[in-house]
Amino acid sequence: MLIPSIDLLGGRIVQLVQGEKLRLAFDDFEYWIEKFSRFPLVQLIDLDAAMRQGDNSALAEQICKRLPCQVGGGIRSVERAQQMFDAGAKRVILGSALFSDQGPVDAAFAGKLASALGAERIVAGIDTKNGRIAVRGWRASVDLTPDAAIPLLEPHVAAFLYTHVDGEGMMQGFPIATAERLRKLTRRQLIVAGGIRAQQEVDALDALGVDAVVGMAVYTELLAV
Repeated sequence: MLIPSIDLLGGRIVQLVQGEKLRLAFDDFEYWIEKFSRFPLVQLIDLDAAMRQGDNSALAEQICKRLPCQVGGGIRSVERAQQMFDAGAKRVILGSALFSDQGPVDAAFAGKLASALGAERIVAGIDTKNGRIAVRGWRASVDLTPDAAIPLLEPHVAAFLYTHVDGEGMMQGFPIATAERLRKLTRRQLIVAGGIRAQQEVDALDALGVDAVVGMAVYTELLAV
């Protein structure tokens, strides 16, 4: 399954390269909402909130009312997650909040989320840079690999979102061998992102039982949707 992405930064839809360099920016929300309206799931990320430099809450909530979204970026509490559900989000993505500096995985917080909100509505964001999990808008990392994190979070979530930060926005292809390895680690839904550039890649991932988030290739019309 192809999942189109909407990344919000400064009140616009954007595409960044490796989470840092701005490559594309759009103000025509209606065009993209209409374009993505036929998809069963859309990924919506508030980059400002993820980077702790503000937020696009009102805009995110408006989009959630129009599209079936899984929403991430700056969700660090049960209360914030519930706000997004109240706005119409189907699921929430938590990344940094699931990892602590004192230990590899904050299992207590993950369990609290699952109890309060339902594990079926929680996606664990496993953003990886140079082989380690990246946090705080990809500006820091914890000494933990995705292979170690996934089994610890498995009881508390419905899905894992693995973002290959090293290839994000570069359209150089996603490492299929990584998807194969991660697929064997979990029975949950596995979604991957980072560098996907062609329908053939989406099909190859689908054959493995892995879903694909696509951004840059969609916005540059390299991949037609």
